[in-house]
Amino acid sequence: MSRQTPTLEDVARAAGVSRATVSRVVNGVRNVDPALREVVHRAIELTGYAPNRAARSLVIRRAETVALVISGVGDATDDDARNDFAARVFTDPFFGRVVGGVVGFLRPRSMHPVLMFAESAQDRQEVLSYLRQGRADGALVVSTHPDDPLPALLAEAELPAVLFARPGRPVPLSHVDLDHRAGGRLAARHLLTRGCRRPATVTGPLAVPASRERLAGFREALAEAGVTDVPFAEGGFTLTSGAEAMAALLARHPDVDGVFAANDLMAQGACRLLRQRGKRVPEDVAVVGFDDSGAAVTCEPPLTSVRQPVERMAEEMARLLDAHIRGERIEPASVVFAPELVTRNSA
Repeated sequence: MSRQTPTLEDVARAAGVSRATVSRVVNGVRNVDPALREVVHRAIELTGYAPNRAARSLVIRRAETVALVISGVGDATDDDARNDFAARVFTDPFFGRVVGGVVGFLRPRSMHPVLMFAESAQDRQEVLSYLRQGRADGALVVSTHPDDPLPALLAEAELPAVLFARPGRPVPLSHVDLDHRAGGRLAARHLLTRGCRRPATVTGPLAVPASRERLAGFREALAEAGVTDVPFAEGGFTLTSGAEAMAALLARHPDVDGVFAANDLMAQGACRLLRQRGKRVPEDVAVVGFDDSGAAVTCEPPLTSVRQPVERMAEEMARLLDAHIRGERIEPASVVFAPELVTRNSA
């Protein structure tokens, strides 16, 4: 005979508390004594009780699901274009780190992310409908372009949402970000400390605010040291664009002895191109990346990189959204993290 599914009453008996107390713990009510809450959690583990999510959602009026939206500014209308957008996302280690940070916050709270892509007007409307229908409690938005219209649409609809990175245009939504200018300064000072006298930089797309901030910080620190002529080439945050930008820099400035690339994938591409041209890294050209991602470790040689604490930033993004959903925070918040330099063999 099959074993009967554990009930709230079973948990209450195991914990030595009332059924009402168990119900309050399971439903996330906050005015429960921490010691009692711990006793109930142990009883839940002991009995193997699993809450009925549908019934729980009716009680607390929450889906216990959030939409993790990777959003762009394109107007992809066919499956091939959408698949290309998704493929670019999945090959960039940055997005994997965002997912890791979000899941790390949500999982202990029995909340679940639903991954959504918004690379067209139709996609954006689907995200809005999904939220309006209550299928998710709010949205965590990672925009890939400063002209992305989705943040403004979410704000106008008064839907709970938090952004990863300051939006290109002001919107009344919370966001987390990094002090990108400080990161550029760290890279410049490190190259100067190594003795580089002809530094250059591979920027990210200059339409992106973070790219402009990293470039500005790099130039500022070099100017303070008397270096005012700073060559740059614009990349696209991809491996290939990093190699192409490095080739362009060498063509115009063959005496470059230090390079700051605005992300690790571009730095990795720059290192490959330098080796192909017979340049040793770091002996001939020192290379500094940005993000301190998995690409920094797998690069040959391993990259010195400005660390962006993506996992912590994503966790904070989820924490802010949870506070908005619960009504604990009403006004938009801006949380800015500090970068740090991680030194390895490339510089």
